[in-house]
Amino acid sequence: MSRRSIPPGFHPVRRDRLLQEAEHDSYKTKGKLPDPTICTHCGAVFRGGRWQWGVMAPVDAHRASCPACQRVHDHYPAGFVFLEGDFLLAHREEIGHLVRNEAERQRAEHPLKRVMAIDESETGLRVSTTDIHLARAIGEAVHHAYQGKLEFHYNPEETLLRVHWSR
Repeated sequence: MSRRSIPPGFHPVRRDRLLQEAEHDSYKTKGKLPDPTICTHCGAVFRGGRWQWGVMAPVDAHRASCPACQRVHDHYPAGFVFLEGDFLLAHREEIGHLVRNEAERQRAEHPLKRVMAIDESETGLRVSTTDIHLARAIGEAVHHAYQGKLEFHYNPEETLLRVHWSR
């Protein structure tokens, strides 16, 4: 092929380059699981392409661990919510209830959204979650109820979200 026969703007496809993933999540299922699959730890059922609660699965259903249970087992959260400030210290119990209620509301609809731990310290609370969307929802719920300053810090290489709230 001569230079004259190549149309302008044409770029040949090169297959010798390594492509980097935009985001890497080792807890994301690589392929589709057999339908139905039941989680051996929490009992969630993978049916119709998603994890669900309350779905009956046959006794001979495929068994595997769901991504949330894998994260809990590995102690590897996808999200952190840091709550701090003088207002938090004065209203720790109320804000703690709000965090638990929002987490339970999310978990009822989405089995992979779970709180792994709520750690209390002298300066505030640290909530670790199995899902970045749950961390964001908790931060937004606290901000909606009590205002204050809310910041989100994404790390796309790790699929990690850090939410900071203070007042």
